[in-house]
This record gives sequence, C-alpha cells and structure tokens, in this order.
Amino acid sequence: EVDPSLQALESRQEEILKRLYELKSAVDGLSKMIQTPDADVDVTNIIQTDECSPLTTNGADLDLMLGKGYGALKDVVINANPSLPPLSLLVLHSLLCERYKILSAVHTHSSVKSVPENLLKCFGEQTKKQPRHEYQLGFTLIWKDVPKPQMKFSIQTMCPIEGEGNIARFLFSLFGQKYNAVTSTLIDSWVDIAIFQLKEGSSKEKGAVLRAMNAALGKTTWLAGNELTVADIVAWCALQQTGSANAAPANVQKWMKSCENLAPFSSVMKLLK
Repeated sequence: EVDPSLQALESRQEEILKRLYELKSAVDGLSKMIQTPDADVDVTNIIQTDECSPLTTNGADLDLMLGKGYGALKDVVINANPSLPPLSLLVLHSLLCERYKILSAVHTHSSVKSVPENLLKCFGEQTKKQPRHEYQLGFTLIWKDVPKPQMKFSIQTMCPIEGEGNIARFLFSLFGQKYNAVTSTLIDSWVDIAIFQLKEGSSKEKGAVLRAMNAALGKTTWLAGNELTVADIVAWCALQQTGSANAAPANVQKWMKSCENLAPFSSVMKLLK
C-alpha cells in the first residue's frame, strides 16, 4: 500500500514541475521583448487575465502560507543598513499592519554607531501592548552594518533571504494574491529592473527604465495591470531614493501620485522629510 504522505509529495512535485514549465514559457516569451539591458520593456502584447482581490480584503491564512507548529506567532526578522534604508519594506510593513495584527519592533545592532531618530521610530508607536500570543505576525527590524538587507523567518530550516527585492516579494506574498505565470514573471521583471537598473544602474539605464515605465503606465493603472503589486512598491521606493522622481515623465508622475494617495506610501514620505 502506498504511503499517503508519499502520494501527497509526488502530487506536489508534479504541480511544481507544471508551474516551472509555465514560468519557463513566460520567461522565454518576455526575453524576446528585451534586446539589450537598456531597452524599454515592451508590454504591449501582455494580456492581464488575473482576477485579484484588493489588498483591503480580509487577511489570508498565515498558517496555510507560513506553516504550523512553530508557535502561535510567526516572526520575521530583517537586518538593514540605516545608510540606505529599504523603503519598500517599510511600505510593506504598513500594508501588512492594515491586514494583520503585527507585533512591531525596531532595534539597533552594536555594529552601528548611531541611527537617525526617524529611522528608530519608522514603525511609529505601538500604542496597545497586548499579550504576544494575540498577534498574528512579529515584524522586527534591526539596523545593522550589512551590505544588503537580510531576512530570517522563524522556520528554522529556511535559508535567510537576501536583497530588498527578494524580501519584498516574500512579504507581499503574505497577502495571498494569486497571479498567472505571465503576470508573475512581469512583476518579477519590474522588481529586478527597479533594483538593478533604476536604483543601481547608470544614468542611461535609469532613463531607459523611466521610458519603459511611462509606456506601461499609459496602458494600465499599475505597472503589472489594474491592481497594486510589489512591483509598484519597489519601483516607487527606488525613484524616491535615486532622486529621479522629479524628472519622471507624465504617466509616471500620475502613477506616483496614485501611490502617494495610499497611506503606507505617505507615511514613508513623511519619514524622508
């Protein structure tokens, strides 16, 4: 008799292989659109077929997404350098606070001599102190001398996640949004473009990205369709940190205002002042 757990594992492996095949097909299609690292992203033929629930709906099941058996409270711990604060993670923290009961904390590691007061209070004041078990998610930010943001999760077997873009993807997944393979790949592409070209690239690359964003936002409200995604969050934060916001073309300017009309973005704007 076949072990039910083995059958479940085989079924899950088949589902993962199917998903990987879909992603490979999507990546192959998108790669043909980008001829050089500086080229505009052509999203003319990408059709948005996902039906996504707004981020203001009821929270997803954290036990289902993060696993059970690790205590009542799931803990996310992020190390970040205060010299280049990961703004997208602060926006995502605010969005998560709208959905879940978050136990937030900010600490300073001994490797950092001083941290600006606004960064020490970047999560605001947690007015109601409740017993730990009444929270759904623990979110701890440690200002530390690290080359890039690092995230550890309470599941002991999980490898640390490095890089602002990768951590942002993980945090956004906690909203339980589901996308098809094409849209998922498009979102990932925008996140990488925002980090590696808009934030860290040459002036030529930044100009190419702004043109690509302007073209995309001439067709849809948000970068990957008609719903806010992690791509919008990371790209908006990259624009703020590179000082490119004021030089952005018309569609990008309009999109930025749409972002800033949302409370989590406006709270980060206050942090920057």
